[in-house]
Formats: sequence, C-alpha cells, structure tokens
Amino acid sequence: MLRYIELKEKPKDFLAATGLTDEEFQALLPTFEKCYQLSTKPKPKATKKKKQRAAGGGRTGNLPTISDKLLFILIYQKTAQLQTLHALQFGLSQPQANYWIHRLLPVLQKSLAELGMKPERSGKSRCWFNRSQRRRSKFES
Repeated sequence: MLRYIELKEKPKDFLAATGLTDEEFQALLPTFEKCYQLSTKPKPKATKKKKQRAAGGGRTGNLPTISDKLLFILIYQKTAQLQTLHALQFGLSQPQANYWIHRLLPVLQKSLAELGMKPERSGKSRCWFNRSQRRRSKFES
C-alpha cells in the first residue's frame, strides 16, 4: 500500500507519482488540511443526544493521515486510472476509493484556488488559440 511516509523517501518516484516535489507537497499540505477541516464540520442533528464516543474515535481508516489523503488525490489526478486499480494501490475497495475521490477532489480544488495555483480554463482564450491555429494551417498548406 502506498503511504506518504514511505514514498517521500524516494524523491524520483514521488515526483513521478504526484507531479510535485516533497517541498511543493509540504507547501500545499497546510492549505489542504485547512480546507479539509472546513469541509468536515459536523452538521447539527435533529436529535440533541450526546455522543457516546469522542470525535476521532473508532477504527482507523486506510487513509489515516492528511498527508495520505493528499497523496491519494494527487496520484489520482495525475494518473487518472481506474478506481479499482487506484483502490488496490491504497488498500481500499473500489466503493471506498470512489467515496474518497469524490470527497477529496473538491478539497484539492479549493486548496489550489486559495494558493492561486488552479489552472486557467478560459473558453475565450482556448477558442482564440484554436482559431489562430486554424488560420495558420490554412495559409501554410
């Protein structure tokens, strides 16, 4: 199973898997953690019964640390592989991988937006580029 603590010891593999160096990963981690905490705020329940277990109690998941969660979603974004294969790499089932992908992708997008690192997806600039490319290819032919 892939774990951040093990993968960070292999810089070339880490870069190949995530597209980031460990320094860049560490720079992204605090913002990702903040956005993750904001996305997991407890929702008030209709019944006001006291919790029997403290927050964080229970079984430890397969993505125990915030570093592992960030690694999971970065590798998925870079490789865009089947969820089943991605799940196998992290010791999850396919439904669990699906849950975590849909849970962590908005957190990653928000983190990148806060850092100003979100890729530009402007339809106008893309359209302009395509038109100029078409004009050049007509004249070059």
